[in-house]
Amino acid sequence: MKKIIAGIGIAVVAGAGIFYWTQKSSQETMKGDSRNDYKNTSYEIGGEQVLLKNGAAEVASAPGSASKTITQYFGNEVTGDFNNDGREDVAFLLTQSGGGSGTFYYLAVALKTQNGYKGTNAVLLGDHIAPQTTEFRNGEIIVNYAERKPNEPMTTRPSVGVSKYLKVSGDKLSEAPN
Repeated sequence: MKKIIAGIGIAVVAGAGIFYWTQKSSQETMKGDSRNDYKNTSYEIGGEQVLLKNGAAEVASAPGSASKTITQYFGNEVTGDFNNDGREDVAFLLTQSGGGSGTFYYLAVALKTQNGYKGTNAVLLGDHIAPQTTEFRNGEIIVNYAERKPNEPMTTRPSVGVSKYLKVSGDKLSEAPN
């Protein structure tokens, strides 16, 4: 009888330990997905908050509409301390497309905080551009890409080189003054 009670006691303690460990691991995974990963953070695009999950978001273009606005992580990331707080932040390109033929490119920044990442507003680069490189130099984020000449149709391959300079001030991203 004593052996049975001891066995039950060991099983209860082991079960409680497994339950605690599983719950703790689940909470840490959730934290990692939502607070510590910039591909699972909210960014402001065109005045709307867009929450990325695994680098993508999909919402109805309008209430009751079948068409979707799709936002996706594109890449071209660069790291650096963009807001001078001693933490390494991440800048990268996002694309957004809706019911039309446009694919709009944006630069967004994920600011590293004590509790994970906080997304900034995204700055529009253009429609159907050809991204090249993203750099961080002298306190500025520099996005290099090609676009079309004025009045060229969207079917024309982008051929005009552009470098856009951006800065983070507080938690806002904006074009740097020339």
